[in-house]
Amino acid sequence: MSYCLHSESHLDTGPIYVRENGKLHVVNRGAGSIQNVTPKARPFSLFSRTFSVELCMNREDDRARRQRTDHFIFTYTKEGNLRYSAKSLFSLVLGYISDNVDHIDSLIGFPEQIAEKLFSAAEARQKFTEPVTGLRALQKFTEAYGSLVLCSLCLRNRYLVISEKLEEIKSFRELTCLDLSYCKLGDEHELLEHLTKEALSSVERLLLKDNSLSDAGLRRMTAPVRVLKKGLENLLVLDLSCNPKITDVGIGYLLSFKKLNCLDISGTGLKDVDAVIKRLQMQIGLVHSKVPLKEFDHSNCKTEGWAEQTVLQWEQAVTEAMKPQDNLRSRVAALRFCT
Repeated sequence: MSYCLHSESHLDTGPIYVRENGKLHVVNRGAGSIQNVTPKARPFSLFSRTFSVELCMNREDDRARRQRTDHFIFTYTKEGNLRYSAKSLFSLVLGYISDNVDHIDSLIGFPEQIAEKLFSAAEARQKFTEPVTGLRALQKFTEAYGSLVLCSLCLRNRYLVISEKLEEIKSFRELTCLDLSYCKLGDEHELLEHLTKEALSSVERLLLKDNSLSDAGLRRMTAPVRVLKKGLENLLVLDLSCNPKITDVGIGYLLSFKKLNCLDISGTGLKDVDAVIKRLQMQIGLVHSKVPLKEFDHSNCKTEGWAEQTVLQWEQAVTEAMKPQDNLRSRVAALRFCT
């Protein structure tokens, strides 16, 4: 062992260390002795205080980006530090199935608690808004869970949604309330024909206000009930107001709805109102009301069920698709005004 002290130096160079037999010792400069003391390690920082980093990802490859981050949950601590933890196996499996929900063969017999979570996960990914695969996925759920997917549907003044998502709307089963007011469907619309199907025999409240209906439309809509005792046989509330082409003849077709409790035919083309009132009272027990009934209040019919947000996504998609056309119309109008 050897070491050297330079006492003549006036600079403080700090402690001096020597190693003996594999152990590190510090030299006591005042006494010239060696102490067996382990030195304290100075704090070490890889980056300076002003160092910063920016996380960059390929925004074009959204699917690859989601796969890289889908396995983790990112949160922030109270100090503002980013923290991540691994997702549960259930969450990972749920996410994978929801990404491929259109490939499911059947959900019949699958637990509804898990199915609801699966539906919500697919809905969050907007899988049901996709043109072809969305319809196929939605049908798997409606076949298995019926009214749980949707028990009440309000499409009031949403004709564009009906036009764009007609097949999806027709896939809903076991609805108890359906509001199609102000949609101008007319007598020949495919959705009115769908009302006569067995899938909608559960409908109890049907609102068809201002739909350009005539006696011919009522004849088609009531045919299954009148002839086969099927279709809308469970109907309790029916709104046919503001359809001026409906006459006394058309009201006669409604007499087949034996369970009907409330009927609104104000604003129709009745000729002999007193005779119609008497006929309705005599044959199906309906009494004329001189005040508006709360049963025909729009607030009583809302979209309810698992697919509530799905219907909202459809409406938003249709609205976004129409914006460029609205801007074009405004520009053309402005040009015509200028010339």
